[in-house]
Parts: sequence; C-alpha cells; structure tokens
Amino acid sequence: MEIILKEDVIGLGYKHDIVNVKSGYGRNYLIPQGKGVIASESAKKQLAEELKQKAKKLEKIKADAQAVADKMAEVALTITAKVSANGTIYGSVNNVQIADELKQLGFDIDRKLITIKDVKTVGEHKAIVRLHKEVSVVIPVTVIGDAPVAEAPKAEAPAEVEAPVEEAADEEVEAPAEA
Repeated sequence: MEIILKEDVIGLGYKHDIVNVKSGYGRNYLIPQGKGVIASESAKKQLAEELKQKAKKLEKIKADAQAVADKMAEVALTITAKVSANGTIYGSVNNVQIADELKQLGFDIDRKLITIKDVKTVGEHKAIVRLHKEVSVVIPVTVIGDAPVAEAPKAEAPAEVEAPVEEAADEEVEAPAEA
C-alpha cells in the first residue's frame, strides 16, 4: 500500500514522501492518526503541485538546517554520570540528556531528532542529530564518571595506613637478621 506522509515518521520517512507500507499499518495507524493519506493518482498530482509551490520554502528550511549543522559541527559534549566501581554507568546516557546539554549550549533541538546507541560505559561515543532529511550532524559525546572525585580521598587514606605497616614489617625482618 502506498502512503503519502503528512509529517515526519521516524523510521519510515519524511513529510511528503511516498512510502510503501503494509496495508494494516497504513489503515490502522498512519491514516487514522493523520500521519498519511492513500497515494491515489489525484493525491500524487496534488502533492506534486504543492511541492512546486513550496520549493523555495523547502530550500530555505534546508539552508537553515545546514547553518545550524555547521555551528553544531564544532560542538563536543561532556556528560557526567554516576559510575560503579568497575566503570559501568548506573542507567545510561540517552538522547534526553544530550538534548539538555545542547540546550545549555544554545541549540534548541528536539530529543526525537537525536539518535545514539545505548551508552552504558564511560568513554567516547557518537550521537547523530538529524536536522533535515538531507542534513545530519555527528556530535562526539564524552561520558565521564563522577566516581573518580569520590575515590581520590579513599585512595589517600589506605596509603597512610599502609605506610606504618610496611615500617613494622621492615623492623620484624631486621630483628631476626641481627640475631
């Protein structure tokens, strides 16, 4: 079944695309939700006429998306997360946290436009921001743990405790050697 999309549908297509879907998906979801219409000959002609009229607006939207993409290409995000002792993150870093970080930097990006795989470890990762159907940006995301700050005092405390024990061990070793 051919459907003309009235809005962007993630994983399927963008507004004004003609896509092939299973008939149940089209009849039971896309058409009742107002996300698409059946691609009849008259609907295709109407779409072609509408696209001719909106060509300049679409070019402007694409140019604006490209300008934002150029600005975002220089951005590198650092996200702090709670980390366990073995370096895995409690929970995960997702597109909502990345959208919040971008908002703090002055980019108002919808979280649905951001794609990132499950981030459950500390380190370097990549997020993809799709600003337009032809414009996307890859943003490097560095995930750091907040645990090293908490572990630093703990590491110093055992070092102080171990120092006297080592001296005591040296004295015990020396005493039998003298006798």
